[in-house]
Amino acid sequence: MRAAARRLATRLGRRGTILVLKGAIAVLYGYGQLTQPVPDRRGLRLLLKLMPLDGWAWAWITAGAVALFCAWLPRHRDWPGYLAVWAITAPWSMGYLVAWWPLGEYERGWIPAAIFGAFGLVCLVAIGWDEPPARTDLPREP
Repeated sequence: MRAAARRLATRLGRRGTILVLKGAIAVLYGYGQLTQPVPDRRGLRLLLKLMPLDGWAWAWITAGAVALFCAWLPRHRDWPGYLAVWAITAPWSMGYLVAWWPLGEYERGWIPAAIFGAFGLVCLVAIGWDEPPARTDLPREP
């Protein structure tokens, strides 16, 4: 079992692992918006003018699915997964930020703006990372 987990981790690498985690979170967040939408929508008013919350939920799920798929692609082909996660977090971050300032509709809007912003910006940072070389000094399991 450990050997299979090690092979899987080697196949994914660090970049793929980030995409699996980001993709899973995005899918789960979208699913959560479908099944139990956020009750306080003050920070989402601008976004909801563009599309209903169900549409945004499906956009989250789609972005997460793209990231999960791209996690298994080679390093130079996995970039759509990073951009998909960033592309769904950017409008949410900006929507909350604008609701906080300048609109003043949501006094705590800066908090989800920072959270969604950081979640997406990690993807923009990781998209440029190289996969570290495989270690060859590890002992093999029987």
